[in-house]
Amino acid sequence: MKIAFVGKGGSGKTTLSSLFIRHLAALGAPVIAVDADINQHLGPALGLDDEQAAELPAMGARLPLIKDYLRGSNPRIASADTMIKTTPPGEGSRLLRVRENNPVYDACARPVELDGGAVRLMVTGPFTEADLGVSCYHSKTGAVELCLNHLVDGRDEYVVVDMTAGSDSFASGMFTRFDMTFLVAEPTRKGVSVYRQYKEYARDFGVTLKVVGNKVQGQDDLDFLRAEVGDDLLVTVGHSDWVRAMEKGRPPRFDLLEEPNSAALHTLRSTADAAYAVRDWERYTRQMVHFHLKNAQSWGNAKTGADLAAQVDPAFVLRESVAAPA
Repeated sequence: MKIAFVGKGGSGKTTLSSLFIRHLAALGAPVIAVDADINQHLGPALGLDDEQAAELPAMGARLPLIKDYLRGSNPRIASADTMIKTTPPGEGSRLLRVRENNPVYDACARPVELDGGAVRLMVTGPFTEADLGVSCYHSKTGAVELCLNHLVDGRDEYVVVDMTAGSDSFASGMFTRFDMTFLVAEPTRKGVSVYRQYKEYARDFGVTLKVVGNKVQGQDDLDFLRAEVGDDLLVTVGHSDWVRAMEKGRPPRFDLLEEPNSAALHTLRSTADAAYAVRDWERYTRQMVHFHLKNAQSWGNAKTGADLAAQVDPAFVLRESVAAPA
């Protein structure tokens, strides 16, 4: 399952995504965790110290390798240089699978041990001083989008992405790449403003959106969220001494997380798992092509000097049964 955590800056989306990742790891599930927020906080939330987090390989810096590997023998892609963040897979493309080893994971992923379990962590990389004035931070997240376009995941496999803050993920088609999107919202007017934006933008694309109320302290907070987001409110999370200790760099054993918060994580997982039954690979592929053609026309063709519409393989549908190229 591909799962996104979104929300405004400071909403607690990175904390909630890290708790969910820990929950999955404790169950022994295979997990790829991706920090797609340009403010890189997922690694520390998973227990890495500053030095370890700084040493994580940036996906954006390894984009040529990623493109060359994913292109495979696809005859519609003349070179890796003509691939953009929305380039869809086709016959001959190499696909990524959660449980495998491959050159992309070797270059971009690092194992993180969590209470006896382990997850693969991948990061976009921070926006550096060298990027100022010459680069858009969306170019950093392009590596994530390209990998998601080529990633095939099955039941009980999880790809959890901590997204950019606010509604910035709508600058590309990446918001349609997920089976489930959890929007973390505080019980304030600003807290639900991103929800309204997401709801409006996602309406025409069949994006499954559920709200996780965070920092909920009482009935008044709960009533506020219910009035603002209605049936989209899935669970709420309140104060956590476990989280406070984790933020100080001293996380207790994960099985000591408070029962109400642990129950909330179970609800998130069961809700995400239920989305598997209604997966629509044809729609998923169709939306991928839609955004690729849109990006090709608006900037991709001019940047690469190629007709990127020709990269679309009309007979190809990304699905679990797609065979790996020889």
